[in-house]
Amino acid sequence: MRIGVASLLLLSILLPTAAAAESPEAAVQVPQTLEEAQQQRQRAEAMREQAERDFKTEQDRCYTRFLVNDCLEQAKKRRTAAIIESRAIDQPARDFERAARRQEAADKEAQRRAEQPQREAEQLQDSERHRAAQAEKAAARERKLAEKQRQAAEGRQKAAEEQARRQARQEKRARDDAERAARKAAGDGGKPAAGAGN
Repeated sequence: MRIGVASLLLLSILLPTAAAAESPEAAVQVPQTLEEAQQQRQRAEAMREQAERDFKTEQDRCYTRFLVNDCLEQAKKRRTAAIIESRAIDQPARDFERAARRQEAADKEAQRRAEQPQREAEQLQDSERHRAAQAEKAAARERKLAEKQRQAAEGRQKAAEEQARRQARQEKRARDDAERAARKAAGDGGKPAAGAGN
């Protein structure tokens, strides 16, 4: 009977302690935004750093006591409890950030897939515009070349016409000269030279 009472007494002491140990984890809030998650992770990191600082301080203090090992063991337990508590705060924040990154990647992929037809249509339009521009440039080059060829042909035609006019003038001059010479010769042959009868 005594053992039962002692056990009950021990349980009544341990249960509130266990409940107190579980309560920080139960009280941990799941962040709702990335900003909350970041703040929660910073708080967890600060707790870890504080636990390490406290442990170092307690370690130094333990070496001044008579029961060094027991003191160190208690300091380690407190550090471990603080680190576990910081992990309990850090883990939901990490999970939220991971889920947020996955969701962001999924959203980007969904947006990329949704915009894909528009992008393809724009690429097709760009390609068609490019082909049309290239065709217009080629046509402009052809027109320019045709214009140059036309101008060259006109130049050749004008040169040929000018050559024909010069040739005609030369031939006319030659005929005129021949006619004058013939008239002169005919006129000289019928008239006596001046002073020949004297």
